[in-house]
This record gives sequence, C-alpha cells and structure tokens, in this order.
Amino acid sequence: MKKFVKTDIFKAQGNVFDQIGNRWLLITVKDEKAGRYNAMTASWGCMGVLWNKPVCVLFVRPQRHTFGLIEEKEAFSVNILEDGNRGAYGICGSKSGRDTDKISESGLIPVGIEGENEDEVCGFEQSELVLSLRKLYADDLREDFFTDKSIPESVYKTRDFHRVYICEITGAYIPG
Repeated sequence: MKKFVKTDIFKAQGNVFDQIGNRWLLITVKDEKAGRYNAMTASWGCMGVLWNKPVCVLFVRPQRHTFGLIEEKEAFSVNILEDGNRGAYGICGSKSGRDTDKISESGLIPVGIEGENEDEVCGFEQSELVLSLRKLYADDLREDFFTDKSIPESVYKTRDFHRVYICEITGAYIPG
C-alpha cells in the first residue's frame, strides 16, 4: 500500500492552473451516514496565500451531495490524482454520492494519511498530492455582487450560485 509523506506546500504545489483547471481535483469528505468517503470532481478553485496562511479556495453548488457533507465538517481533503485516472474523475463528477459509492465504482483505493485524522482526511492510492484542509470562511456567491453581469447569465442560468469555501492548507502530502 502506498504511503504518503508530508511536504512543503510551497514546493509541492506545481502549476495550479494546470492542476485545477485541466487535471481537476477531488474534494473528498467522509459521509458519516453512509460510512464511507465521498469525492466530488472540481475544476474551479484557487490556491494562494490569504490571512498569512496557505489556502485553497473551493466552489460547491448547494444541490451537490458533497455540499451538505462539507457543511458538517471542519476539515476534509483535496486529492490530485496521477495521470491516467480521468475515468475516476468522470465518475466522481457525474454521479451522486447520495445514490452510489463513487469511490468503489471509480476504483479509487482510500489510504490513511499518517498524522491526520482519517475521519477527516482521505488520500487515494492513485493520488500524487493530498491536501488536508480546514475551513476558515464560507459564503455564497450573490448575483448582485457580480460586476460582470454576463457571468450569472451564462454560468448560473438556474441561479444555483456556488458557496465559496476558503480553507487553510494544514498539510500537503506526496507519495513517499
């Protein structure tokens, strides 16, 4: 079984535009009721420094099953998978954790992260980077705050605006 070792996020980060926008992320959180992890594919997000902390900013629509799970937790994880796992991203982005065990169906193999609470932080055998996150701030995007009015018209036709989560990156882990 793969082991992960802690690394410096500022050295492990790589090209965030590629990692988030092209390769995608798995927002991973424990579903206590189902007794399993749930992972949601995301291709929108940011990483940087805010409030003197390394942060990951994530956007989740309220109708997603993952939304309710994140609301219940203080901490969760983000996984960036190794190349060759596009199918896992596809399953985790197209199916709901309400109806299926996406982790099993996608072939992802959960791995505990040494030094982290396994109920909150989950890595996968297929991960090349695992970020342990702690929520710092959450708020909903609101139509009246868009200065570019074309965005709500083109992206939010049903007005299902994302909740924005600003999360501290409390740990970064790579295979080791």
